[in-house]
Amino acid sequence: MGREFYEHFPVARAVFEEADEALGFSISRLCFDGPDEELRLTENTQPAILTVSVAALRVLAERGVSGQFAAGHSLGEYSAHVAAGTLSLADAVRTVRNRGRYMQEAVPAGVGAMAAVLGMTAEAVVEACADAAKESGGVVAAANMNAPEQTVISGAAAAVELASAKCKERGAKRAVPLKVSAPFHCALMQPAQDRLARDLQATAFHGPKIRVVSNVDAALVATGDAARDALVRQVTGAVRWVECERQLIAAGVTHFIEVGPGKVLCGLMRSVDSSRTCLNVENVASLDKTRAALDNNPG
Repeated sequence: MGREFYEHFPVARAVFEEADEALGFSISRLCFDGPDEELRLTENTQPAILTVSVAALRVLAERGVSGQFAAGHSLGEYSAHVAAGTLSLADAVRTVRNRGRYMQEAVPAGVGAMAAVLGMTAEAVVEACADAAKESGGVVAAANMNAPEQTVISGAAAAVELASAKCKERGAKRAVPLKVSAPFHCALMQPAQDRLARDLQATAFHGPKIRVVSNVDAALVATGDAARDALVRQVTGAVRWVECERQLIAAGVTHFIEVGPGKVLCGLMRSVDSSRTCLNVENVASLDKTRAALDNNPG
């Protein structure tokens, strides 16, 4: 993950070296060589993805591609703020490493769960979760509104199971349990939010040079204080991704570039507005393809 950028572009190599120094160990080695079981630990996965994303972003910038807005899904909101200059790379990688550890430690293994509900509106999923929470006495809530008919729910294992059953009874096509290490973006993450809030309060935030859309409000953030507050609330709050995309579309964005490992967000964008151009950059081949597409149709 990210090795091609490291080997081909000095500006990307500098990102990996800065992240290694900030963390006090080689996240580069984990990205390139694993082992997978170590890389998959949340406290390592989060800084690894952020580092690769920023490396790709800076390669793009070196090639003359820069955005007028930024947004990121959950962890990706930190990458968006590095892109906007709200946070330094060093502060961001240290923060997200702690964020991953705090989330992992907030709920004992096996206590929480998450599931993806497909073929049902977010509003209907929210209602089913509310009914399941009332009936079970446990926490369950919509955690990620990813697409018009794809919502991830999160909470106590029994409550998530009950909410999943209610969704299927009410017409959802599927409710698929997810393999996750913790129930993210729900009230069970409050201990993690409290710990992260202290870290973020001690971290320097700057006014973003470009507007960033926050997950928790689906609103454009224009100040460092607002960015910090949104990142704190994001730990227990839902990722309102569909609304984030619509906010950017309403602002006039026609071209979206997904930067970092994978291209899941491009798929989600197509479900919201297939008329928008969505490109991705995760390796040299996709970088060249994106650069060529922009040269042919800059928008």
